Amino acid sequence: MTQASTVHVHPPKVEYFDVAAKTNTDPKGFVRAVEVYRVEPWGLYMGRHSDHAHFHYLESWVLPELSLRASKLHYNPGVEQWQDIYVDVGSFTWESPTLIRGVDHYLDLLVRTGRDVRLVDVDELMAAHSAALLDSAQCQAAIEHATAAVDGIAAHGYSLERWLNTHAMTLTWRRNDAPPGPR
Repeated sequence: MTQASTVHVHPPKVEYFDVAAKTNTDPKGFVRAVEVYRVEPWGLYMGRHSDHAHFHYLESWVLPELSLRASKLHYNPGVEQWQDIYVDVGSFTWESPTLIRGVDHYLDLLVRTGRDVRLVDVDELMAAHSAALLDSAQCQAAIEHATAAVDGIAAHGYSLERWLNTHAMTLTWRRNDAPPGPR
């Protein structure tokens, strides 16, 4: 008999994208300078440097209508990556014309473009629900948004971009993957 793994239960992660201040406040409360924001009628692009041990640059598209945030991490040399696009499922709302508040709903999608998509962290969602950190309606919405994205990505050749094009959303990404120079 195998023993079930224990999931660490934590409150939903909250993040802020402040276009006017050109900052991104991460879930731990660290305020990061943003190199570029681009507002589209359907979402918000963010590109910023990172001091993470594994990656040096983070690009994200926040897509409030779909309750998704798609990110590309530009990894440091020698760091192995499984996915090329990481998708968070959550609630992303415009608090003002220049501020988005994101609340993570635990579920994530790992996309390998042209190959597959994997739904992960279902155990975290269930643990959060059991701990009353998300109510049933929030959990149901998270599952519906995640499965709609999985279905859409799979139906379009495992391409997030091709699926989003059917929603009149065109993602553009930073092309230079070189490690950052001096800041």
